[in-house]
Amino acid sequence: MRLTKSTDIALRIAMRLAVTSGGAETAAPTTREVAAAVGVPYTHAAKVVSRMTHLGVVETRRGRGGGLALTTLGLTGSVGRLVRALEGSGDVVGCEDDPPCPLRGACRLRGALRDAQEAFFAALDPITVQDLVRQPTGPVLLSLTARPEDGPDPHP
Repeated sequence: MRLTKSTDIALRIAMRLAVTSGGAETAAPTTREVAAAVGVPYTHAAKVVSRMTHLGVVETRRGRGGGLALTTLGLTGSVGRLVRALEGSGDVVGCEDDPPCPLRGACRLRGALRDAQEAFFAALDPITVQDLVRQPTGPVLLSLTARPEDGPDPHP
């Protein structure tokens, strides 16, 4: 199974935010800064951050001192739960696509693939974003910074 690009971006953003303190000594990163740090276009990151905010994984703050922060759910919630929410519950194969598969009424492959997909998600269930940023990943994520040519971010 291959994750969608949006899910990949969401996981990278969550991991980057997990190692960003956002305390008084360090400003919370903006969407543009995080996008540059994890190597994705700002427009894609903005859409993904919006979805993550809707899911309660990321909190956004506007204005001076604003930026992005990972919520407690984003930090300690199940990666499997997050991936399920981002990927949706669709089938791995397009049995109902146009034209529909002629085997769909008597095929065992669809059910087997659905079971495999659930096993994939279940393997991610005990893992949290907090687990993903443990050594050696956390320090590498902290070293990722926005490139100077990216310029300031007009939006958090």
